[in-house]
Amino acid sequence: MRTISKLILGDKLIIPVKMSEYITKDDLRQFGLVMMNDFRKIIEDSKKDQNNKLTLEWLKSRVVRKLLDISAGSLQNLRVTGKIRFKKVLGSYYYSRTDIMNLFNDK
Repeated sequence: MRTISKLILGDKLIIPVKMSEYITKDDLRQFGLVMMNDFRKIIEDSKKDQNNKLTLEWLKSRVVRKLLDISAGSLQNLRVTGKIRFKKVLGSYYYSRTDIMNLFNDK
């Protein structure tokens, strides 16, 4: 008799089923519950990974403009006057996150 290939779901190995055997609704329901539990674990793990990511110290120009809601010219003015530190890497400007936050703290 022919068999369906093995299926590995999460940590569990689903045993091959012979083509002549019947799959019941309970089998499908149990399989669905196993899949849902595995999906929940994957989603929870990805959320934990996102929370553990380090914040970036240097931000690109586009991100800074959106964050401060300013034009490219205003950002250039902050750069030229020395109010925020920057680095130019391969033609792109990167700005210090701490300097941007300090703009709001200065009086």
